Amino acid sequence: MKDIDIIGVVGAGAMGRGIAQIAAQAGVRVRLYDVQPDAVAAARTALQDIWQKLVAKGRMTEPDANAALERVMPCSSLEEMADVQLVVEAIIERLDAKTELFRRLEDIVGDDCILASNTSSLSITSIAAACRAPQRVVGYHFFNPVALMKVVEVIDGARSDRRCGDRLMELARRMGHTPVRAADMPGFIVNHGGRGMNTEGLKTAQECVAPFHVIDTIMREQAGFRMGPFELMDLTGLDVSHPVMESIYRQFYDEPRFRPSPITALRFAGGLLGRKTGQGFYRYEDGRKVSEPEPAAPAVPDGLAVWLAPYHSTGHRRAAALLRELGVEPSTSELPPRDALIVVTPQGDDTATVVAEYQLDGRRTVALDTFFGLEAGKRRVVMCSAATEPQWRDAAHALFARDGSPVSVIADSAGFVGQRIVATIINVACDIAQQGVATPEDIDQAISLGLGYPGGGPLSLGDALGAAHVLEILRGMQRTTGDMRYRPSLWLQRRVQLGLSLRAQPRQ
Repeated sequence: MKDIDIIGVVGAGAMGRGIAQIAAQAGVRVRLYDVQPDAVAAARTALQDIWQKLVAKGRMTEPDANAALERVMPCSSLEEMADVQLVVEAIIERLDAKTELFRRLEDIVGDDCILASNTSSLSITSIAAACRAPQRVVGYHFFNPVALMKVVEVIDGARSDRRCGDRLMELARRMGHTPVRAADMPGFIVNHGGRGMNTEGLKTAQECVAPFHVIDTIMREQAGFRMGPFELMDLTGLDVSHPVMESIYRQFYDEPRFRPSPITALRFAGGLLGRKTGQGFYRYEDGRKVSEPEPAAPAVPDGLAVWLAPYHSTGHRRAAALLRELGVEPSTSELPPRDALIVVTPQGDDTATVVAEYQLDGRRTVALDTFFGLEAGKRRVVMCSAATEPQWRDAAHALFARDGSPVSVIADSAGFVGQRIVATIINVACDIAQQGVATPEDIDQAISLGLGYPGGGPLSLGDALGAAHVLEILRGMQRTTGDMRYRPSLWLQRRVQLGLSLRAQPRQ
């Protein structure tokens, strides 16, 4: 394969400018074109400013900065791209605009020039279908900001020549990015894999399990994510994230796992887009989120007795160890004493289901989430049913906060908050693997680098948390709710049955 040393970039907005930046820094000559000539000049000025800042920080030399700028050559017409080996389009996200551009380019560039689309949501196969030589059309999906987001998806359409993708993989490595390979499916890897966080976070809020800020706090401080779903949607903007949710749902023919929420439809219609409008799921003052105060923990009642349900061995063991660390020896009686707080530790079920199944006193029963561990300082989550009386709710809050650990108290939910969202994320990633969209390694790399999820990616995270526990949570949620969105992926189910890692490929 011949190295690519001159490329064309069509579209001088944030994405096109970023692609030009990393290419020029890697020694590749770039012809930059935009239908608005002023946009090209503005892009070169912005790149010059970026490189001068890198020089000031000692991360680039002055000669290298000057050489990089010289490699970015402004074009006043597409015809000036006749000699490029690759064209990357970064124009408006409309199929008709992209196909029209590629038709024009086919009359200009050489027969061996690769035509690549930076689309985030359109089908590469559909774009290629408009071309005389569809085999040279490939997806090359970067993320914003391009220079900082070190992952790029290389997407093979149904008629793409795999050698074209191979050349883009090599170019990505030269530009300092990690390339991942994906088949042409809605959302590719990252936008497909990102459905679990937002859609399940919204479903949790829609059920009035907890306010937006509490769900986000649990995802950060219990589940270990950098942001919760509502912080993430405020950062992205609902004008971007809501249409993507609707599009992927429709492209998968109303797949229940990707079902959007009326919460975002209403807020999008009302202009509550997030940071860019000063108000979204949070209010922003001077660009900073206005945070809700953490409520103080109540005092532990004198002589509080606790009966810990023995119905889940892992949860029981973890909760029993915590109670002893907190100075409480749980009752060992077969049935709960009349004056004891009843603590259950479900995975995937809600409190009401456990109360009914084991005929417990719902007024005194609370659930404790043990799935993510209960070490001191880590956020703990207590869940109450509709029957839980306030004095027992407050007693549980006080007890589990006794060592200074933060505690969130939520309403009844199949799978608490963290369990249901994380299990959904892992399940969606498993189904991406099952559908052959990408290899397990590329799924983990793409989602870890593209979305910043913890644990090395969702499949590795599922292994670390215990794939059997994830499967148990999903089955519990599906059983409790009857909702097909929680049906376990066959990839997950079969690997649990066979004792294999979620990253294990079939031996063929």
